[in-house]
Amino acid sequence: MASRHPVLTVSNFAQIGEARLEFGDLTVLVGPQATGKSLLLQWLKAACDPGEIVHALKEAGHDVKTPDNLLALIFGEGMEKAWHQGATTVQFEGKPVDPAAWARTAKKRSEGRVFFIPAHRALLLAEGWPAPFQKLNADTPVVARLFSQNLYQRFSGRQAAPLFPVERILKEQYRQSIPRAFFHGGRVELEKEGLRYRLRLAFDGGVKLPYMTWTAGQREFTPLLLGLYHVLLPRKEAKREEIDWVVIEEPEMGLHPQAIAVFMLLVLDLLWRGYRVVISTHSPLVLDVVWAIRRLAEHRGRPQLLCDAFELRPSGPLKRVMSSALTRSYRVFFLDLDSKTRRMRSRDISNLDPDSLESAEADWGGLTAFSTRFGEAVRKAVNEGDG
Repeated sequence: MASRHPVLTVSNFAQIGEARLEFGDLTVLVGPQATGKSLLLQWLKAACDPGEIVHALKEAGHDVKTPDNLLALIFGEGMEKAWHQGATTVQFEGKPVDPAAWARTAKKRSEGRVFFIPAHRALLLAEGWPAPFQKLNADTPVVARLFSQNLYQRFSGRQAAPLFPVERILKEQYRQSIPRAFFHGGRVELEKEGLRYRLRLAFDGGVKLPYMTWTAGQREFTPLLLGLYHVLLPRKEAKREEIDWVVIEEPEMGLHPQAIAVFMLLVLDLLWRGYRVVISTHSPLVLDVVWAIRRLAEHRGRPQLLCDAFELRPSGPLKRVMSSALTRSYRVFFLDLDSKTRRMRSRDISNLDPDSLESAEADWGGLTAFSTRFGEAVRKAVNEGDG
């Protein structure tokens, strides 16, 4: 990577007034709905991979000759108006990011450095089979179209076969934890149905459930897991050479806290492999894990303690993952409304100090504020009753 802590800055784009993200090995974005988290993650992708994006759009028959068209295709219809010439600026690793220069990259196809797993990924498998890039319309964000294409390539040309569990993909402890949290003894299979293949959740005894009958959590987690197969290599090499970043939007969608903990275990494996990971979330449990790792590292906690927190037996491979996690850098940013400008800004709350005088940091970007206030209301009622 170009630097130890790459920085992305975005000013005056859509609802974002001023955002500065200094990325750690794991970076988490939190904040209310519609504060610009997805836009910032899409800017990271656009800054790193204009060649991949523009080439894919051109191959799908889109007009990529003007900045306005590219902005609308990448961020969504109408988003070209969010860029204000002379006022909007984007920089990544100290270099300006200019949509006017993207059209010139159309002939420079390159492998993406950022592997992006979008939110609402279950919709990409609505019929039990992902669509290729060119079959998804321009209203679908380009990051979702690229992810669907990745799944399509993974499925295409396969014979009917299990997709989970699969030997040599994922460490043994992960393969044991995932069924308990997500599939409850079921196996994810690709099954031929007429001339097409479909996803099925198969159980002992012959019961096979089609994709649309699965729980919301199973439908959300399965494309996430299959996407992670792309970067969690089963071979000796730890990571894909061309990929430096893994971006995951709202991994908690439809998931029980136990399942979110299993997901965070996979995130630590990504860090061990050498990827830089960025997550947007509304789940306090994601920050629970980050807070605990930071505190364990400060107190020189043993990797065994982190294994205990995940309720896992500390095998040699797992200890290496946990040891790695305790040496990594972590950043947390809160996006909120600036009362003066009425635009969104980013705030660094990486310390996650519950005793901080800054309320944004003390309540972890609002993720713990509600439980704290309800708890305080109950405490007052108890005290008043006793009085």
